[in-house]
Amino acid sequence: MSPRRTPVDTAVTAPRAGATHRVHLTAAGVSLVLDVTDGRIPAIVHWGAALGVSGGDGPTGTAREPGTAGEPGTAGGPEPPNRSAALGAAALDALCEAAVDVVPNNAVDVPVRLGIIPQQCDGWIGRPGLTGSRADGSGWAPRLVTRSLHLEGRPLTEPHVETGPARLRVDLADENLGLAVALDIELLESGLLRLRAALTNTLETPYDLDELTLALPVPGDADELLDFAGRWGKERTPQRSRFTVGTHLRENRRGRTGADATHVLHAARPGLGFRTGEAWAVHTAHSGNHRHLAEQINTGTRLLGGGELLLPGEVRLGAGEQYVGPWLYASYGAGLDDVAHRFHRHLRSRPHHVDPRRPVTLNVWEAVYFDHDLARLTDLADRAAALGVERYVLDDGWFGSRRDDTSGLGDWIVSADVWPDGLGPLIDHVRGLGMEFGLWFEPEMVNEDSDVARAHPEWIMAPAPDRIPLESRHQQVLNLSIPAAYAHVRDQMSALLETYDIDYLKWDHNRDLLEAATRATGRAAVHEQTLATYRLMDELKATHPGLEIESCSSGGARVDLEILERTDRVWVSDCIDPLERQQMNRWTSQLIPLELMGSHIASGRSHSTGRLHTLGFRAATAVFGHLGIEWDLAAATEEELEELREWIAFYTSRRELLLTGDLVRADRGESALWVHGVVAADRGSAVFSLAAVGRSAESQHERLRFPGLDPAATYRLRPVRIGPRPSGLTMPPWMTRAAEEDGLLVPGAALTHSGLAAPLLDPEQALLIDISRARCTDHLPGPGGPGDPIERR
Repeated sequence: MSPRRTPVDTAVTAPRAGATHRVHLTAAGVSLVLDVTDGRIPAIVHWGAALGVSGGDGPTGTAREPGTAGEPGTAGGPEPPNRSAALGAAALDALCEAAVDVVPNNAVDVPVRLGIIPQQCDGWIGRPGLTGSRADGSGWAPRLVTRSLHLEGRPLTEPHVETGPARLRVDLADENLGLAVALDIELLESGLLRLRAALTNTLETPYDLDELTLALPVPGDADELLDFAGRWGKERTPQRSRFTVGTHLRENRRGRTGADATHVLHAARPGLGFRTGEAWAVHTAHSGNHRHLAEQINTGTRLLGGGELLLPGEVRLGAGEQYVGPWLYASYGAGLDDVAHRFHRHLRSRPHHVDPRRPVTLNVWEAVYFDHDLARLTDLADRAAALGVERYVLDDGWFGSRRDDTSGLGDWIVSADVWPDGLGPLIDHVRGLGMEFGLWFEPEMVNEDSDVARAHPEWIMAPAPDRIPLESRHQQVLNLSIPAAYAHVRDQMSALLETYDIDYLKWDHNRDLLEAATRATGRAAVHEQTLATYRLMDELKATHPGLEIESCSSGGARVDLEILERTDRVWVSDCIDPLERQQMNRWTSQLIPLELMGSHIASGRSHSTGRLHTLGFRAATAVFGHLGIEWDLAAATEEELEELREWIAFYTSRRELLLTGDLVRADRGESALWVHGVVAADRGSAVFSLAAVGRSAESQHERLRFPGLDPAATYRLRPVRIGPRPSGLTMPPWMTRAAEEDGLLVPGAALTHSGLAAPLLDPEQALLIDISRARCTDHLPGPGGPGDPIERR
């Protein structure tokens, strides 16, 4: 590794002997209370529901840091959010003291204290947070203590601080072992918590880092774990287990986030559902090897944690060198929807978040595969534009000798054999139709049968010069941590972006990183490869403003919050079968909002499962995401094209709602009828889906409830009627009336609390309900007359 060299801060003064600080941060219904007692490593006393009493400033002695009458970190201006929910110094002390455990028999003689970086010197007998060593074997058992604290960049001197969302920097050190840690703890306005640690070696002798994992405590009655597994074509499959003594360890050694990634690890009290049960959840924001863990020791203490998984020798810190770990995001909520909303609101608050008016996309992969023919591709463009498609993406097969997946990968030069006049004729045609143009790349990979591999075999990742990993999809990994290899890929991609008017890159990554090392030395290089990929994306975006990038990795094998700092959507899965996508879209959205999820309408027979589905089910599934098409439109009937045109028109008319509203999952996750939707921020409109994903053991379904709406309002419900009637649809009376008339007026309280009778549908059918707040001139039906006008709200 070539760690970042940073000067070691020797000027920071340590707190006075025995200094104690208690910090309370609160935002969006969440409180975080930190205890730094006697200068020890910070411990989380409370992370969960907001504490404090609204309306007061707290007892005297509670400091307002930083600034007393301004935004966090400034003087002047409005109060920080939730600043009024103060506990006061005495209550903070009482809360921290009440959290101190008793000393059990046959244990250390002081109460065990779980720090954010767990360490044995505090009596912790579970997995340590920081492990590593020097050549003589020392340095493996650090004793980190707090040297200074800064809140929003200002030194923290007061013993008690309460404020709204803010970032706390804690400088830790073990001066004897020559280790310093900068720990960032930030509560965001969404109520989402994130933590990150950076380790610096302050001695002259090198330090080999093995692991840096952060931990957050969860209540002892959080008895259930929920995380995810999966495989290619069936990503993000939920799995539940009991939280018992020991370690639930999910280590990912694929060199990418993985189709079987943990995604989000939850610990929950009994009764966890979409809108019930308290849950605490973590996500490691890293696109290479990483870990998540849930651990309980025999005292009953429980934690969730995560960090990067480092291979032997990947991080060797010289004097003054620093390793910066990934962000560990943590979300608390009352139910899974609440947990998800915190992630979504954080992502949507970023200044570089995507525009919700996302272009409807045609990707030509399942239409033509490697058979690139200008006449056929321009015909697809004509058909797509006539339907209302706004972006056209040319997939794999346009470069080098790439006529199938066995050769050419890594040679990012337009094939003269297939494209004698270059890509210009196709791009000009596409843009002349008013559509954007996108192009497929796989920058981190290479075929052995390629010009670049023949010229530079040393650029292929391998554990030794005379040994090479097993092929996967006939390809190997190109080592971007080698500067010349990095420059080769960057320059070839940049040349194409400068030559052609390209708006969008579909960035693929089709194999795991097995035996991934620098071939000349045999040194593991997954860590450096991951950072180089980030750097390449950042550089291309900086030099080509407005360029969008899609993260595709054998489908959905690279979905994490760090890759989404530099990409604009993820491809949920290579499987576009709508039945499978109902599950995968549902659980991908536990972390990211719908506008970041590529969701396409495929051909009638799924290319990955062989199932046949109606266009109605395919489209009703796909509109909950960034809509696209993956279908040979030349093979579609006129009836299918007309129905597809209507679905695209429906989507574009509701696009802003679908891609900015709050996700709501209204079923219990056990029924054969899945009910989910999107509700506008002002609760004025919503679109809900009723999707039959199987057959129910009962002849009728549960009543339909539509959470998230305003119980005090009145709404007009309209079934969405596009194309043929869904198979097996038997509508209850209210739905029949809504379909025959211009919708049906229903009080919001009935929709949110009592519910409506559910229709019957054959399996693998779906029906959408469009909901809008009634106007003041609308009337609720009454006995014998049109009813009373609805009051203006």
